[in-house]
Amino acid sequence: MPRQLGDLEDAVMTRVWQWNRPVTVREVLEDLQQERSIAYTTVMTVMDNLHQKGWVRREVDGRAYRYTAVSTRAAYSAALMNEAWSRSDNPAAALVAFFGMMSAEQREALKDAMRIVLPNLHGAAEPPSDEAADEAVGEATHEEVDEPTDEPAGDPADGADPKTGR
Repeated sequence: MPRQLGDLEDAVMTRVWQWNRPVTVREVLEDLQQERSIAYTTVMTVMDNLHQKGWVRREVDGRAYRYTAVSTRAAYSAALMNEAWSRSDNPAAALVAFFGMMSAEQREALKDAMRIVLPNLHGAAEPPSDEAADEAVGEATHEEVDEPTDEPAGDPADGADPKTGR
């Protein structure tokens, strides 16, 4: 799993991702200098580190390198979310809390993603309706997750209600 990029690494990768083409250290430097004072050698070191970590590939172009992103920002973000989620001791509760923090725009993006993913999960031939995606997201954002307790649950075989034990 990837570790989170540092501030300067993220600033460099943001440009590489946004420009979506091979870039030189000089190009990144000139753009970064609009925001901060930074040396050529600093940017060169960061880009070399990103290459060593596998974030960018590079090709020789004359006396310089041209750097290209190995994956997208979306893939990076997804990997970070997956890493954080996998570290939770209660993944369902973590998702519910995460959904509760989402803005209206983020919920719309989630609904769009659900429209794409749900057919693949269910093996459906055509995408679900907007209502089905809205319902799936609504359930995910409004469901309550039972927190684990130290109390033993009732045995369903004896007819007892597992929540009350009666």
